[in-house]
Amino acid sequence: MVTEADIKIPELMDEMGRNARAAARTLSMVPGAKKDAALIAMAGAVRAATADILAANALDIQKMTENGQSEAYIDRGTLSEERIEGIAKALEDVAKLDDPVGSVIATWERPNGLEISRVRTPLGVIGVIYESRPNVTADAGALCLKAGNAVILRGGSDTIQSNLALHKALQTGLETAGLPKHAIQLVPVTDRDAVGEMLKGLDGNVDVIVPRGGKSLVARVQQDARVPVFAHLEGLVHIYVDERADLNKTVDIVVNSKMRRTGICGALETLLVDEAVATTHLRPIVDALQAKGCEIRGDEEVAMLCSGVQPVSEEDWSTEYLAPILSVKLVSGLDDAIEHIATYSSSHTDCIITEDAAAARRFQNEVDSAIVLHNASTQFADGGEFGMGAEIGIATGRMHARGPVGVEQLTSFKYAVRGNGQTRP
Repeated sequence: MVTEADIKIPELMDEMGRNARAAARTLSMVPGAKKDAALIAMAGAVRAATADILAANALDIQKMTENGQSEAYIDRGTLSEERIEGIAKALEDVAKLDDPVGSVIATWERPNGLEISRVRTPLGVIGVIYESRPNVTADAGALCLKAGNAVILRGGSDTIQSNLALHKALQTGLETAGLPKHAIQLVPVTDRDAVGEMLKGLDGNVDVIVPRGGKSLVARVQQDARVPVFAHLEGLVHIYVDERADLNKTVDIVVNSKMRRTGICGALETLLVDEAVATTHLRPIVDALQAKGCEIRGDEEVAMLCSGVQPVSEEDWSTEYLAPILSVKLVSGLDDAIEHIATYSSSHTDCIITEDAAAARRFQNEVDSAIVLHNASTQFADGGEFGMGAEIGIATGRMHARGPVGVEQLTSFKYAVRGNGQTRP
């Protein structure tokens, strides 16, 4: 029986790179209807494999529990029948999206009669490196396929069994539709040397890397990658409660933003409350959060107005808890809130709650984050909720892709130029 120790990582990864490049050449010419048929077949295969996927996931959960992982971390890696159905549904949702490949972004004509079109094309081969969330296996595979790309997936070691079971179902769907199985590959080992090989570019066979995980993973990818990177940094998410915020709306939005799922990157981590509404809004918000089991960390002013508040530290303002813990601060208006966010934000997602349209416009104009919300839960920071079917991650950089990375963000473009005998003088 072959074990991980018997596998030579450089040779394995080199072969995966070559297979991915060959699959990418095929996919670039596959019509949209055939890709959609594969996605539908993949959804059916995931549903049919539910029992096997749950059994594999149980092994991962047992290992995470034995290793003392946090409740939030285990939740991110846990699958259920409902979550598997959500994975299948996401595959079908991606199939319903318009095929971006070959779509014309813009067309114009030059004075000399040349007609120039900017046309979407696949990126080629995408490497996705992610942690803990098995659903990324399906989401990333589906989005890359829809955009005509081959993908090499390297999931976290904690969910290796779940990822392998999901990947098997995805390949079943590909083969059912007559597409190359190497269109979606999963690194079958947990050895971190495989990540190093991907970051080198696999002899030119990887065109872009997408990291999805904690700060240390993203930092390593950005430092070591020899190919372009779509950075997905931590979600230091803020909500600012403006002086003209509706109280009932505020309580609902804040509680949902923090407590719906505390372990996702769109979960609220810092709450900023305008001093003008501290006596009317702060305590009802804190009471509602504490009733849901959330620990509140605040400064002396917050502690004076609310009971059960733990002292906040400077480090807290820069911490992505991914747990039922929230930092709370009183600010002296919109300027102070924007300044705090500019100082501590990871440029992921930030929100203002207000009935003042001018304040909302200014907040959305001046806060330089990938997603800036007004009067809505930060947990909407998700490609599926944006109508993208699914996402690989939230890109927090400023080049090429920003915000949810969906099918359009996984394409590039080329220029198609049509003439009628023109020559350049």
